[in-house]
Amino acid sequence: MRPFYFVKIYFAALVLFAGVFLASAQTSTNRLWWENSVHEDFASLLFVPATNSVALTNKPAWESSLAIGFTVTRGNSDTLLATANIQTHKKTAFNEITLGADAAYGDNNSVQSANNAHAFGQYNHLFTGRFFGYFRADALHDEIADLQYRVTLSPGVGYYFLKQTNTTLAGECGPAMVFQRLGHVDDNYMTVRLAERFEHKFTENNARVWESVEFLPQINAFNNFVVNAELGIEAGISKKTSLQACLQDNFINEPALDRQQNDLRIVSGLKYRF
Repeated sequence: MRPFYFVKIYFAALVLFAGVFLASAQTSTNRLWWENSVHEDFASLLFVPATNSVALTNKPAWESSLAIGFTVTRGNSDTLLATANIQTHKKTAFNEITLGADAAYGDNNSVQSANNAHAFGQYNHLFTGRFFGYFRADALHDEIADLQYRVTLSPGVGYYFLKQTNTTLAGECGPAMVFQRLGHVDDNYMTVRLAERFEHKFTENNARVWESVEFLPQINAFNNFVVNAELGIEAGISKKTSLQACLQDNFINEPALDRQQNDLRIVSGLKYRF
């Protein structure tokens, strides 16, 4: 199958769960009394206080950010590295949606050292204050790893082990379908997606720390697996701007021919919230 087919699948999936989100948001006000009572019942069964639920707002706002990093050296070394990351998310009492994209390009003495692009979207529907169902879609291109494309579609369930004002810890689990062209070889296979993510926001200077880990082993060939991990820190310098740095690790146990299994990078830049 051609890669454009999978790109169409990816964007169709994004449109689908975005539509589900908007339809759910449209009717959430009318269902407030009924859903509150149902959520309280489920929460009591799962030993989760209903007060941990996100407070409902009539017009929940999108929260968006753009981060850019740029490094150039000339003289004894001739290097270039540029990175960009954009994200937006929205939360209501019962729905969460996150969209994002990032890219990096670099060269060292006219030899490419980085050339990748990534986009994702995730929709969560909360059945209780902590228990939720989700659908996630990812698309990745990495020229250096000889990965022409990898599209991952994954429905599943998740649970907030911690859900406080400034601290969250969530786990996610579900099946996933992977469509990829690695080393000019097309491959489609089923995986299990196991993931966790943590975030803590400090009350001063809009500072925060976060980390996430995602493990995707192929169901019928467990040695073929992918691990994606990220560890980051951010410190505010004004109400809307901050400095951030993160460590990203992408591990492919069965990489393309003549490629390394592990890609590790440190990305830093200036972030603007809008």
